[in-house]
Parts: sequence; structure tokens; C-alpha cells
Amino acid sequence: MSDSSATSPPEQPVAIGSGPLLERRYFIDVARARLSPAQLVSALKADLPSFSPGLLANFERKAGQEGSLEVGDEFHITILGPWNGSVRVTGVGTTFLEFVTLEGHPEAGRIRFEAHYLNEDPGVLRFEIRSWARSRDGLVAFAYDTLGGGKLMQQATWTEFCHRVAHVSGGQALANVVVETTRHDEAGHTQQSRCE
Repeated sequence: MSDSSATSPPEQPVAIGSGPLLERRYFIDVARARLSPAQLVSALKADLPSFSPGLLANFERKAGQEGSLEVGDEFHITILGPWNGSVRVTGVGTTFLEFVTLEGHPEAGRIRFEAHYLNEDPGVLRFEIRSWARSRDGLVAFAYDTLGGGKLMQQATWTEFCHRVAHVSGGQALANVVVETTRHDEAGHTQQSRCE
């Protein structure tokens, strides 16, 4: 597919968002994975959309070549409910990928996918998704965060994503996906939560 950067929307960084800053972390630990962290991230680069549950968040490539992932590639994500948006690849490493949201996405921020051995022990691999985001505007903040529908949809999407990665790794998940959220409100207060 040809590069469409000339007509692509601008990036929507966390600084221009509205409401509290939410740091979210989803992770799963896998024992005896047959793929190394680098091999697992290579699988993501080759076919990222297959790891996302299509009924909840369907990734469609808008820029870049199928079968690979490079800085500047873009995806439009059709999300169940009124939450559609696009993202651009801003970082690609041996064991990580990073994206930024584009104008019109319900969130303003970035997200990182990473695989590594837990405590440098090759017997346990950890895959995690970390995001730093605020809502695009006040209306989205109210519907997405306060009412909670968008937040639940997002959690379901990334939890299933982690499960699919664990399956592809060829190992055995040691526990459920852990979800940690740190909420920084505009008054400077911090609130943390964790579920698994």
C-alpha cells in the first residue's frame, strides 16, 4: 500500500487532550514460551490486526506495506460503539512497538507494546501494553471515562490481545491478564487501581 502521509491527519499527543491523564498497563506472564521476545514482536509486526478481536477493535492498514511494520505506518481502528480513530507507528524496536493517536481518535496519547523476559529469566516471558492518554475532549471524557462504556471496551480489547499473544508464544499463561491504572487528575491527585 502506498504512503498516504501527505493526507494523513496530524498527531494527537496527550498534551492536547482533556480531563485526567490515565496511565494503563496490561500484562501477562507466560512460562516456557517457544518464541523469544524478539520473535514474538516480529509476529506482531507481521500481522498486528490478527491479535486484536475484530468485533471490538478492527485494525485496517492505511499506510505502509502488509506483512511488516515501520515508523510512519498507519491504521484506522473501527471500534465497537462511537470510538473509531486512527494511529501512527512512531517507534519500532526489536522487542517493542509504539503508536501515537491521530486527530479524531477518542483519545490523545500513545501506546507501547513490549515483550521481555521477567527478571531476566528466560523461563518466563512478559508481554505488556502500556498507554498514556487523555480523552480527546470534554464530551469524550464524559462518555468514555465517567460513563465507563469506552473504558470497558478498551479493557476487553487489550485483555484479549494479551491472551492471543500468549497463545502465539507457545507457552503457558501463568495467570490472568493484570490491568493496572494510574489516574492523574488536573488537581494533581493520583489514584491507582489493579485487577486481574
